[in-house]
Amino acid sequence: MTGRSLRLRLIAGGAAAILIALSIAGVGLTVLFERHVTRNVTDDLELHLKQLLAGIAISADGQLAVTRPPVDPRFADPLSGLYWQVSDDRGGLVRSRSLWDATLPLAVDQIAQGEVHLHELPGPGGARLLVVERRALLAVGDKSVPVRAAVAVDLARVSAAGAAFARDLMIALGILGLVLALATSVQVLLGLRPLDRLRSGVARIRSGESRRLQVDVPVEVLPLVEEVNGLLDARDREIERSRGRAADLAHGLKTPLAALLADAERLRERGELDLARDIEAVGEAMSRHVDRELARARVQGSGSRGTTIATELEPLLRSLVAILARTPDGQRISFEIAVPEGTRLPLARTDLAEVLGNLLDNATRHARARIRIAFGPDGGVAVEDDGPGIAATQRLKVTERGMRLDQRGEGAGLGLAIVQEVLEAYGWRLELGTSELGGLKAICRPGG
Repeated sequence: MTGRSLRLRLIAGGAAAILIALSIAGVGLTVLFERHVTRNVTDDLELHLKQLLAGIAISADGQLAVTRPPVDPRFADPLSGLYWQVSDDRGGLVRSRSLWDATLPLAVDQIAQGEVHLHELPGPGGARLLVVERRALLAVGDKSVPVRAAVAVDLARVSAAGAAFARDLMIALGILGLVLALATSVQVLLGLRPLDRLRSGVARIRSGESRRLQVDVPVEVLPLVEEVNGLLDARDREIERSRGRAADLAHGLKTPLAALLADAERLRERGELDLARDIEAVGEAMSRHVDRELARARVQGSGSRGTTIATELEPLLRSLVAILARTPDGQRISFEIAVPEGTRLPLARTDLAEVLGNLLDNATRHARARIRIAFGPDGGVAVEDDGPGIAATQRLKVTERGMRLDQRGEGAGLGLAIVQEVLEAYGWRLELGTSELGGLKAICRPGG
């Protein structure tokens, strides 16, 4: 899933960049530190060299001697890593006690008078030495004797200092890397927050809580927001056109259907009852189809338009019950409304009336004597009756278009299908079960 997560990809990319940058910085800083230590060691060697040159003398018998050697005590400690050596052209050689029985293998080169040379040479025990040497002339009577003075130090000191610095630097860079990785994570989270807001905005539009995405977003995200809002505008326009076409078609069929039913009434008056009944059944079926298409067009325009809609439940139920109570089937039914006062459902009134009207009409036709409408703790509404109910194996079929289990009744078998379509438009669902009253229990609850 890492490859599909923009957040994780950015964090991983930032961490990799930090690791590479800190590695390069660590190597560079270690090299710079070793160069700095080398310069400091070179300065110390030049200081020792000046002290050594100041103490060189020629004895009365012409022997080379160092009367005042450098004061660093390491010169007197055998193989201490700090050495000096003085030689002349006649084969004279004087060296520090620290060299013990070894000599500095100075390169055979010509050094100008007063010039300081810097070399790296092998030393005692295979050590690598940094050597500073200088050529000077000593006056002995009327003669000048050339001498060559050198001071050397074991570079293991520099390497040890560099290794210690690298260890300390690794710890410091590790802590810095963790801090930078944390900062990168925070930066990525803050940078992607507009996308989270965009996702939440789309979710609110889908649930019907909002109509459009907010435009108070960073300029990088604004073009996407404008495109989405433009798409929503185009969708609304297309929905309005579809609703208009469906309404025009449905209303265009109303007049022919009314004429057809009028013809059926005239046939009934002539005594042709069977033919009149057949025509009326066909007309009523067609009328229900028209009503269904009008309902679908209305749902497409209301349940998905992104407006915040709420309908008070109890007054609507009482008006529906009052209508049904005047029908032949409703006159024998006792209606119980168990809905708290002020309860509101997030559906448009016409759509909620379509849902509850179909459920109550279905319950009225099948109930024996009692119907109960209750508001559930999950925010849904249950319509129950004491009729024969529907077998569990048949409950999925009754929500299909045109499916009727009771072939003796009137209608086209579209009531529950319309209920389901209206609820789905709002993200609700219809569930069928067995009522405690003994019949069918139809529950409308949130959650598709």
